[in-house]
Amino acid sequence: MTSYYDDNSTVIGESSGKAAAAPSDLKKVIPRETRLMGKKAEKDSEFISPLHVPEADRPFFVRIERGGVIGALEELDRQLTAANLTRLLSKKVPTDWTGREIGPGQIGLINHGGVPKILTRPGLYPRFPLRNWWARAWCGTKGLSDTVIEFQGLTVVQVSQNQAAVISDPQNQVFVVRNSGFVAYAMEGSYDVLSIVDQTHLPNVVKDGLTGITLGWTHEVKMKSKVSAREQRDYVVATFLNIPANNCAILQRDDDLELLGAGQSVITNPSVTLRGLYTLGENQVEMPTKDIFTRDQVPVSLTIYLKWQLTEPLKLAHHGYSTPYEALRDKTQSILTQIVAHLDYSSMVKQRSLGPDNMDDGTDPSSPFLDALRTRAMDDMHEAALDYGIVLKDLAVIDRQFKGEIALTMDKLTTRALQAQVEAANVDRENSNKVKQEEGALAVTQIKAQAANTQADAEAYRIIAAAKAQAERIKIEAQAQAEATRMQAEAEAEAIQIKAKADALVVDHFAREMELRRQEVARIKAYGSKTVFVPTDSAGAQMGSALALGMAATLGAENGRANKA
Repeated sequence: MTSYYDDNSTVIGESSGKAAAAPSDLKKVIPRETRLMGKKAEKDSEFISPLHVPEADRPFFVRIERGGVIGALEELDRQLTAANLTRLLSKKVPTDWTGREIGPGQIGLINHGGVPKILTRPGLYPRFPLRNWWARAWCGTKGLSDTVIEFQGLTVVQVSQNQAAVISDPQNQVFVVRNSGFVAYAMEGSYDVLSIVDQTHLPNVVKDGLTGITLGWTHEVKMKSKVSAREQRDYVVATFLNIPANNCAILQRDDDLELLGAGQSVITNPSVTLRGLYTLGENQVEMPTKDIFTRDQVPVSLTIYLKWQLTEPLKLAHHGYSTPYEALRDKTQSILTQIVAHLDYSSMVKQRSLGPDNMDDGTDPSSPFLDALRTRAMDDMHEAALDYGIVLKDLAVIDRQFKGEIALTMDKLTTRALQAQVEAANVDRENSNKVKQEEGALAVTQIKAQAANTQADAEAYRIIAAAKAQAERIKIEAQAQAEATRMQAEAEAEAIQIKAKADALVVDHFAREMELRRQEVARIKAYGSKTVFVPTDSAGAQMGSALALGMAATLGAENGRANKA
């Protein structure tokens, strides 16, 4: 079955207006690369085919077609007239000045001595003359778009695309209406609307109790039946299913089973029951096993990791399992019991887990246990799972627990080993802390030495820079002073030359004499009036030098004799 309703799953009803796009048309409109096509079940299914369908020529039963509710009421009125029964539509004509008002999109209801009368034309209907209202009672108005209208044996039902109406006819036969409706008049009994169901929002959710995956939604419609004068019971007359994508349902009728695909479905056949809902996706779980005895009678409990995918739900349901886990649990327990019963405790105690990291090493002392699980368990489990329509994708032992006295002994050994490990870890931690402290002190000393070296280098660089600056300053000062002296000497020499040239230009004897006298005055003024000037280029000057030398020699001889004495 597909995820949409077709003519075989639709009890009654046709599309109003233009017909909706068929599934084949949708495939043309929607590009294939934008759709993920799922697995489709068979379109026709006897299990969900309606058990009861109102016959096409049922009297006083008119389907709502393109003419809408008004057209169906007019057809029903013609059938009643042809059967010489009381007409359904009233002959009253509306006015525009006073009376009961019926707006557009409404119908008026009149109780004419227990027989329904319908006003379909909008307007005002006056309350007189009285003969027009004799034995008649105004019962209000109803909307033409109302889902359900029930009045004096007249039943109008019309549902939208997402709704489904469950109806019980006068013979208590149940049928379902969707995406359309009908107008019916029951002369004996009544058409009872049991429920209006929202097909995509069913109230009861069904989940996998183990994995928590949502398998689908269900809703049961019940009908009250009076079975005795005092007792009234509820009976399930229709079961609605909403199955999400990649899930399915199994239906059962007698000894036959049928797979129902994803989508919205309804079951009205009382011989068809819902066997269960299943998911076709991958599942994984950790499964604890019961106690298994090794060859030397040591009890052990394993924790198994299983990963599987259900591909053929009919096989699983045929074997009587409601979930894949139940089938895998029993088979896994049986296979592991056979494997562990042929192994010794020593071959299992050295290996805590089985996985990809430790399955390839053939030199492991626990290789018999691993080889048995890798070959026999996986192969046997995969072959057994296929019988239930399950593909086993992964199997691993993630833990084991030994029981009895051996477990107590192992706990003690494990406790001692853990204590030794804790003590060794504490000693290592203390040593590590001490080493880190020493390393920290050494690092601090190195940093201080580096800082001192840096500071000394900076001080030496500062002194050298200062000395270089001082030498450069002295050098610049000396060069400046030398340059100044040179310039001063050049200036004085130039002045002397100029003055000499000027003196040479003086030819007057008196002027020269006056100049000599001025020089004499300047010399005496400079050295004092008591200074005796001796010429250095005459004979007397030479005799003064010899006299000075003799006096110096005499003074030297006298000082030498004085020191010896």
